[in-house]
Amino acid sequence: MSPFDTIVVGAGIAGLAAARALTDAGRKVVVLEARDRIGGRVWTDRSDGFVTDLGASWIHGVTDSPVAVAAEAFGMRMVEFTVGGYQPDSRPIAYYGPDGTRLTDAAARRFADDIRAVDAALAGFVAGSAPDASYRDVTEQALAAQGWDAERTERAREFLEHRSEEQYGAWIEDLAAHGLDDDSIAGDEVIFPDGYDRLAAGLAADLDVRLGTVVSRVAWAEGGVTVTTDRGTFSARDAVITVPVGVLKSPGFAFDPPLPEPNAGALGRLEMNAFEKVVLRFPAKFWDDDVYAIRQQGPESRWWHSWYDLTALHGTPALLTFAAGPAAVATRSWDDDRIVESVLAQLRRLFGARVEQPSHVHVTRWQDDPFTLGSYAYMTVGSTTDDHDVLAMPIGGILHLAGEATWTDDPATVTAAMESGRRAAERILGRSI
Repeated sequence: MSPFDTIVVGAGIAGLAAARALTDAGRKVVVLEARDRIGGRVWTDRSDGFVTDLGASWIHGVTDSPVAVAAEAFGMRMVEFTVGGYQPDSRPIAYYGPDGTRLTDAAARRFADDIRAVDAALAGFVAGSAPDASYRDVTEQALAAQGWDAERTERAREFLEHRSEEQYGAWIEDLAAHGLDDDSIAGDEVIFPDGYDRLAAGLAADLDVRLGTVVSRVAWAEGGVTVTTDRGTFSARDAVITVPVGVLKSPGFAFDPPLPEPNAGALGRLEMNAFEKVVLRFPAKFWDDDVYAIRQQGPESRWWHSWYDLTALHGTPALLTFAAGPAAVATRSWDDDRIVESVLAQLRRLFGARVEQPSHVHVTRWQDDPFTLGSYAYMTVGSTTDDHDVLAMPIGGILHLAGEATWTDDPATVTAAMESGRRAAERILGRSI
């Protein structure tokens, strides 16, 4: 007889949330984690004396957020930083035009108003879009409806391209027309000066987590599930599978028998993105005070267009930028030094010789991480918002898929991961938690 009622594959936030709920309900649960740490894509680095979140950073809106509630319960300090949703203004943003000079406050307001006008028109075009329409298709329709000149249109087009990349790590033509339907912020956004990984630690307290245990096969049948790992096999009545979409679709992770429809179809229409962080700490601050972000417009913004001021977290001058979509793919083979010099070249366009070499650098490599194969999932052309929930439909009363890609209301977030893990636990228990 198996010593476990449920096997949870993956000790990220989804897996830990599921295991926490099931364990608290009296079930015998084991969590199998391939890494030598918990947290998954919530990963805080402290190796250089600083606290740097290399994965998830934000709660994108604390209003009614279960993650905010959990963070408060675990005593996690939060700092307001409402700019992670790629808003055009919401907080002070320093915009620099194509010539590298900063826009006046009035010009920046006019630009933000243009983005809001496009977004107002965009909702209707998305709602009426064809099943195979891309986000490029619907944004071009919304831009054309404005009747602007070429220059004004191009600035807005750039913003929409960058928003697609920063929100989903995908080129605008690869993202489904409905790919940003969930792109809304309720309340202030916050980040964590002491590290987001404290959320994982709080959820994992007293759980049976087996680190360094790589799962390769999940065999399921009416009688239960058997999970094959590099440290032996584990059996249970049911399982919660929380590995990322990139791993689910990889040849190194197999279901036996394969996932049935409609789950398999939904998985096929989701894809893992290309999205990397570049965190630069500097000896001195060279950018303007009291701005949350720096944004560059024009052709030079093709890769490096937005920098976020992290100085308030620890009192040391620091900027965060992203290699997203095409930039992440093109620089994937570059070493850190080459990436940093490419970023600094753009900063020097804006700030000149004041830009010194950074004292500390972090460049993530989620695309090459064998346990993620990307940062998070996005909807490819032809997918629908329902695909997230369809992927999570229970399979034979045995398998339950969870994770950020399986939650329709707010995918690609820690909130989605936590809520999907709790939902899987509720389905196993047959009651609300």
